[in-house]
Formats: sequence, structure tokens, C-alpha cells
Amino acid sequence: MGRTKATLPLGDGDTFLTHIIRTFLEAGVDDVVVVLGHDAEAIVSSFAASGLPARFVVNPQYDRGQLSSLVVGLGVVDRPGIAATLVTLVDVPLVSVATVRAVIDCYRRTGVPVVRPTSGSRHGHPLLISRTLFNELRAADPIAGAKPIVRAHASVAGDLPVDDEGAFRDIDTADDYARVIAAGPEL
Repeated sequence: MGRTKATLPLGDGDTFLTHIIRTFLEAGVDDVVVVLGHDAEAIVSSFAASGLPARFVVNPQYDRGQLSSLVVGLGVVDRPGIAATLVTLVDVPLVSVATVRAVIDCYRRTGVPVVRPTSGSRHGHPLLISRTLFNELRAADPIAGAKPIVRAHASVAGDLPVDDEGAFRDIDTADDYARVIAAGPEL
């Protein structure tokens, strides 16, 4: 996109990052960890004024792909008492509080290793991954990433139909961003 997505304003007083964190907190997530790479200092500086609680960790090898950032994040969240982690991307900032809650509730109800929002054949965010898969993710092929593991452990019980376009709206280009701003942050 040519700009740091995490700091892009959404028009509601939030940036992509603060909107995501606010959504997760409102959904009952009590520990939000943000994995940073490119422009880490600028992102932390931009975030500081929000007053929102979040922990930051820097992935020094962020250029190796998303799996490297996921593994860095797992290193922070994996501790006794943790059953699973929610994962989302900064370019999917418009997921609703209801969807985040539904993903968590689905996991609590079913205990499946992967829960993901779905709509038809689309799979969205946030993705919930059980702690039982953390070691598989750590050992995954960096080129293939997490997708083969997620797909291998996906199930009908964990594919959660949602009516939330924000769970699938990936903002990758300046045109995508302009459309979202023109429409407002609520889809």
C-alpha cells in the first residue's frame, strides 16, 4: 500500500490497529499481543496515545513472512493456562465484536483445534488456534506457512458461518482503503 497499515485512520478516531484492539477487548479478550515488524517504532508511537492495553513484541525477521510473526507471538502467549490464541492481520481491521465473541464461544463449545469465520467458501479472521497446534506451527515450513496446518485441522465444527463482511474484508491497496473510508468503518 505504500504506507504503514497499522497507523492508517479509519475515520472513527481509530487507526487500523486501535480498532482491532478495541474490538478484541470489547469481545472479552484479556491479553492482546501485537507482533510488529516494519516501522515498529512508528506504530508503537502512534498507538501510545490510545491508552489501550496491549503488549508489543518485535519480529526481527518479519521479512520471512507471516508464519515468522505468528511464531514470535506464540513465544509470548504460550504459557500455562493458555488454551488457544486468536490471530488476525492488521489489514483485516473491520471484524465485529460479535464475530470475535462467536469464534471464542465456538471454541469453548467444541474444543476443536481451529475455529475460523466462514461465509460460503471464504475463510476469514480472527482465526482461533488451539495450544495443541502451537508446536506444529513452530515446526512448520516457513515457505508454506500456517495454512497447511490450519487446513489439516479445520473441521465442520470449527468453520463458523458469520454474517460479518468485516471478517473477510482484506484492505491491501490504496483503492481498498479509499473504498472503506468512503463507506465508513461500519460495513
